[in-house]
Amino acid sequence: MQNKTSSKKVENDINPDQKQEEDLNLMQQSDLTGDYWNVFVLFLLYILQGIPLGMAGSIPMILQNKNISYKDQAMFSLVFWPYSLKLLWAPIVDAVFFQKMGRRKSWLIPIQYLIGFFMLILSLNIDKILESEIPSVMFLTVIFFSLNFLAATQDVVVDGWALTMLQKRNVGYGSTCNSVGATAGYFLGNVILLAFSSPDFCNKYLRTIPQNQGIITLGGFFFFWGVSFIIMTTMVWIFISEKKTEVNKNESITGTYLKLFKILKLPPVKQLVIILLTFKIGFAATDSVTGLKLIEAGMKKETLSILAVPLVPLEIFLPLAISRFTSGPRPLDLFIKAMPYRLVMGVVFAMLIYWTNTFSNSSIEGFPYYYYTIILFAFALHQVSLYCMYVASMGFFARVSDPTIGGTYMTLLNTMSNLGGSWPDTLMLWMVDPLTAKKCIVTTGMQNDCSNAEAVINCINAGGNCVTQIDGYYVETVLCVAYGFFWLMWKRHSLTQLQNLKDKAWKLD
Repeated sequence: MQNKTSSKKVENDINPDQKQEEDLNLMQQSDLTGDYWNVFVLFLLYILQGIPLGMAGSIPMILQNKNISYKDQAMFSLVFWPYSLKLLWAPIVDAVFFQKMGRRKSWLIPIQYLIGFFMLILSLNIDKILESEIPSVMFLTVIFFSLNFLAATQDVVVDGWALTMLQKRNVGYGSTCNSVGATAGYFLGNVILLAFSSPDFCNKYLRTIPQNQGIITLGGFFFFWGVSFIIMTTMVWIFISEKKTEVNKNESITGTYLKLFKILKLPPVKQLVIILLTFKIGFAATDSVTGLKLIEAGMKKETLSILAVPLVPLEIFLPLAISRFTSGPRPLDLFIKAMPYRLVMGVVFAMLIYWTNTFSNSSIEGFPYYYYTIILFAFALHQVSLYCMYVASMGFFARVSDPTIGGTYMTLLNTMSNLGGSWPDTLMLWMVDPLTAKKCIVTTGMQNDCSNAEAVINCINAGGNCVTQIDGYYVETVLCVAYGFFWLMWKRHSLTQLQNLKDKAWKLD
């Protein structure tokens, strides 16, 4: 179960190269005197970036209660792809700007205004769309893809601005603002939205007199943040100054793309890219489908979202604890050791889904407290294995990246890693329905395979019930886990070989 905040890793913008030794010395001398205001501004900008991502993350959970097919869920999952592809346009964002407006503000201001206007327009229609019998997934996909494209571009801009907004000794705080701010923004756009728009949650925890709607509506929530984006963007435009910068030949668009091409031609990088694009297939069914299956089995979407809250401290401190094992010359040792445990968690989650379905088929109303304790414990174990692999891979990227072009190198490897997670997730969502066999049980003798949302509605209107005979999720889990163990046997030696290569094998001539 990997939420989209964890899948959107903290990546470097295409930025001026810095020596690793210099960075270490600057971090040791860091002092926020004179930078408190700048840190606050960066933190605010990263919060704004996380809000559209959180909103997009809430839509699949809402759609799951609307008889939407998993093919539609697969289509909507495309909205998260911009974070896996932003390297394609990051050099343009970094090199093209209006000198009078500022290198970063030339992009930041129009992008955030567009996000605000998108939200205002969406606020007029979102409730109507989601309340319809069969929501228009295509329309939602186009809108939220556009929002996330803008948010991903904003991420490139703010990452680059952090390097000049902060004093050199404090540039390390930029990544802290990124991780904490984006997580906070995702929380506001996802957990707060789902919880406070839910009548059940509000009636149970926040009201004495029950009502038929939540404290907020989706339209009202989108309107509020649309206005907030416009106001805060205007304030940044007026009150935040930016240092004037020039683009040298090493930062040009052509130069950056040439660097990327040269890096990709290195034999070790070719091998590593193949690994990054294939190893996450083993976890794809678990990461992309499990949460939706929990909702389908009866767990309320707001409850599932809130279950992620206790894991936030774990997500913050776990990388710090793991980094001591990945800071040496062999970070991939932990990656190899953690992979079997993460694969086994796929089987564990499949068993939990099966167990969850037994509650909906029994006379018990709702879920007992011990059920949530077990689910939360399983989520925590999954996060441990996930972060062991993530921190290990990031440690390896940092070790092999040529320090003379560190920003470009790291961004390329991060992008390949993110893309390696995006395409299997979309594929697994798309394949759930074809691998699932359902039948409409109805006394009228109507033939109906409940293969899409319209067929399900027809079955229910005829007084029948769609019964799942073969669940594609379980088929996918078995296939993915089997593939994962096969992949580990296949590529384990390659991982060890890559780790044992001399540093010069990874450097450009």
